[in-house]
Amino acid sequence: MGGATMRMVLDQGVPRDAATQLRDLGHECMHVGEIGMFKAADDEILAWALVKRAIVVTLDSSADSGFAGTDSCRTGSECTCGI
Repeated sequence: MGGATMRMVLDQGVPRDAATQLRDLGHECMHVGEIGMFKAADDEILAWALVKRAIVVTLDSSADSGFAGTDSCRTGSECTCGI
């Protein structure tokens, strides 16, 4: 496989087997259940992703989601937000 790979963490709403499928395609991918964060708050998952320089893939769409407009994304600092 050629091309760029992505580093991502899948939130709890995304099926775990999606992580396996993405790894099979050559991406670095972990599901929150695989890293002991299944019950973690959104801000904890985002903090983990920022340290790992990973994209958060989530199905959260509500405005009160911790992934929607975090302070780190609003301040203009380098940010990896959810897809």
